[in-house]
Amino acid sequence: MESFQFLLNGFATAATPINLLLAVVGVIIGTAVGVLPGIGPAMTVALLLPITYNLEPTGAIIIYGGMYGGSTTSILLNTPGESSSVVTAIEGNLMAKGGRASQALATAAMGSWVAGTIGTLLLAFFAPIVTRFAISLGAPEYFAVMLLAFVAVTAVLGSSRLRGFISLALGLAIGLVGLDSVSGQARLTFGIPQLGDGIDIVVVAVGIFALGEALWVAAHLRRRAVEVIPVGRPWMGKSDFKRSWKPWLRGTALGFPFGAIPAGGAEIPTFLSYITEKRLTKHPDDFGNGAIEGVAGPEAANNASAAGTMVPMLSLGLPTNATAAVMLAALVSYGIQPGPLLLQREGDLVWGLIASLFIGNTLLLILNLPLAPLWAKLLRIPRPYLYAGILFFASMGAYAVNGSSFDLILLLVFGLIGFGMRRFGLPVLPLIVAVILGPRVELQGRRALQLSSGDVKGLFGSVDVATGEFQLSALAIVVYVIIVLILFWPLLFKAIRKVLPAKAAAVVDEISEEPALAVAEHHHVEIVQTDEGPSRTEDKESPK
Repeated sequence: MESFQFLLNGFATAATPINLLLAVVGVIIGTAVGVLPGIGPAMTVALLLPITYNLEPTGAIIIYGGMYGGSTTSILLNTPGESSSVVTAIEGNLMAKGGRASQALATAAMGSWVAGTIGTLLLAFFAPIVTRFAISLGAPEYFAVMLLAFVAVTAVLGSSRLRGFISLALGLAIGLVGLDSVSGQARLTFGIPQLGDGIDIVVVAVGIFALGEALWVAAHLRRRAVEVIPVGRPWMGKSDFKRSWKPWLRGTALGFPFGAIPAGGAEIPTFLSYITEKRLTKHPDDFGNGAIEGVAGPEAANNASAAGTMVPMLSLGLPTNATAAVMLAALVSYGIQPGPLLLQREGDLVWGLIASLFIGNTLLLILNLPLAPLWAKLLRIPRPYLYAGILFFASMGAYAVNGSSFDLILLLVFGLIGFGMRRFGLPVLPLIVAVILGPRVELQGRRALQLSSGDVKGLFGSVDVATGEFQLSALAIVVYVIIVLILFWPLLFKAIRKVLPAKAAAVVDEISEEPALAVAEHHHVEIVQTDEGPSRTEDKESPK
């Protein structure tokens, strides 16, 4: 009941004319982002960080809350703008090629609305509960949970553990730049005074996402715009609704928990949703030929997961995907300290953001259903003009953060790093998470060791103030066990497979391999218009 009252206060904040206008702006920009190839929501939020720098914090966060990386390019062009839209492309693009693009876009929009609304309700209910629990945690528990976040974004969500840990190491190195908070000694500054205060996360995010993507596109894509598949009028028949509503609910049930836990992310629940719908469908022959369930379920899982990521971000200060990481950077840039006390100190901002998610979901549905053909026409913008604009805003934004031309040099450096990461298939999320959480992990680790007089057991528990005895932390031990299981899961999986009967082992293999095969067939593939006509090209960013 208390959460309901806070939510009503949040609606009072979000429904003011200026905040409502900002929510509309965020929704329009987010919808436009969804139909531009290669420009995901994380990149857009990164671009808007410096532009919204002078806005009042609540209004700026509400703009970010309206962001939505849609699946239009996945359905129309088989070109996912983000990894969580890969599964949508499997059946969605086949529906488009079969003349049912409008139905695919409509079920994606409806599924997003259903999952987003339910997920935001769950967010309003669970965020205060998680926050109250988080206040009771100490340095050892926070250190363990943050280590779990590091391991999760590298070993679980990426296609290669080695690449994930390389990206994590790069992010941790960037986070070390500056003066040591305890000793005051310069670290990795190379004698450059401008690096003494560290590197602003806005410059890192804009360089890695925006400039890196622009350089990658300039190096690999042709100048002409991609030919757009006509989408027609977004409309669903009675049979389409009948086949979609259950996948919407199942996708929501799968997506929210994966987003809410520190090891969350939308890739796993979208894969699971696709497999689930393929198992439960009454039209198995449609899968592989354009099944509407294969679009409805994964899209719902994607958006429910997006709502779930707000739970650890707002209550624990832990981002579980790239968009949440950049939004966390926005909070930090406003001098707002994320964590368990955020709801108490910045209640109006947090509940205004949650309420704006409800408003944004409804506005997204209103925009996406009738305006999908109009958004598709944006794909006809020549790529040079599109990415020239991105480079302009990125450079202007990076300079505006500190008013220093040195930041432009850093922007170019991080743009080249972002290009190199795409070239060698390194995931971006571990780097961004490491840059943000790295200093906080160091702080909590040092604090835990100081409380135990430098004894490493301080990472596993703390000294009881009343008795003076050392007590192990059950939560820290459980988290460390989970980390070990994640790291050694491939070996455990092989051992389990040997123990299982042959039939059960075959089912396990199919479940584990099916999403990977689907992504291998449909990821990084698009239709490019050449002088000789349309040709099918494959991006080599993620080596098979």
